[in-house]
Amino acid sequence: MPDLRKLGIGSIEALLILVIAVMVIGLSVTTSTFLTLPNLFDLLNQSSVNIIFAVGLLVVLIAGGIDISFAVGASVVQYLTALTVMRLGGGNWALGFLASAAFGFLLGAINATFIYRFRIVSIVVTIATFNVFFGGLMFLTGGVSLYDLPDWWMNRVSLIALKTPSGVADLGLPVAVMFGTVVATWFLLRRTTTGRQLYAMGDNPEAARRVGINIGAMHYIAFGWLGMMAGIAGLMQAHYVQEVVPNALYGRELDVLAAVVLGGARLGGGRGTILGAILGILLTAITANGLNLLGVSPYAFKMIIGAVILIAITLSSGGFAKLVGSRFASQRVKAFS
Repeated sequence: MPDLRKLGIGSIEALLILVIAVMVIGLSVTTSTFLTLPNLFDLLNQSSVNIIFAVGLLVVLIAGGIDISFAVGASVVQYLTALTVMRLGGGNWALGFLASAAFGFLLGAINATFIYRFRIVSIVVTIATFNVFFGGLMFLTGGVSLYDLPDWWMNRVSLIALKTPSGVADLGLPVAVMFGTVVATWFLLRRTTTGRQLYAMGDNPEAARRVGINIGAMHYIAFGWLGMMAGIAGLMQAHYVQEVVPNALYGRELDVLAAVVLGGARLGGGRGTILGAILGILLTAITANGLNLLGVSPYAFKMIIGAVILIAITLSSGGFAKLVGSRFASQRVKAFS
């Protein structure tokens, strides 16, 4: 039997692969549309934006932080990018990627500044910036969507388009961009000194500081990277739906967070893999798609997401371990008495 760890597949990743395989088989038997090429391509198209979010969020979680403002930040970046390219005469894809990444990094740097400079817990800061970003966007735009975007942004780019008996199967540009961001994040985390320093900081911030790791720089890199990924994801979301909608990504942050922790990222920092994050997103996407095909209420999916986050927080806080440890300790005392 091959050693899966040599392939980067740990116990959590192997379990997720098994669960996904079982779900795919089950949905293939219970529904007639799940295992069709159009549905699978749509599933991948829709998951690509969340995967881009996920690899960015993974970097923050590994560094020991948490951010719930990235989805609304992506909506802000959509508007800023649209206004910028239109002000510059329409622009092109190169300008679009550059502007969205720059604006995203700026929003991430704002979070990093409050977290590091003012020593505020990351979840408190990002709850605040979540409301500032979204409230400011809705106030300044009046909740009005943008439809008059440049042609390069609006014209759908298809990587693969196939006619099948069940409909047209179309694989879009967001999938290619998703692969690019996954590779870039993998390289950052696994092939650079910065990546190792991010893991070290998340595992033990004080020890990392004592060995000379620049904790401030790590904060800006982690939250800035998530900001860039969020900006690019926002660009792809607008391209896919052919419009910029201020509240289109509202609420997406909890779905992504649940998927990433489901994939093995620890809320306390220092642990997490790219493969685990991707598998977590795919599992939640397949779950949502399957429930929809089976005619189950979408609120059931929200219940699942909430349960995953609650379990992850419980296991990461150490309270569960202390509870179990105290139970075993009391049982040993009774056994010896």
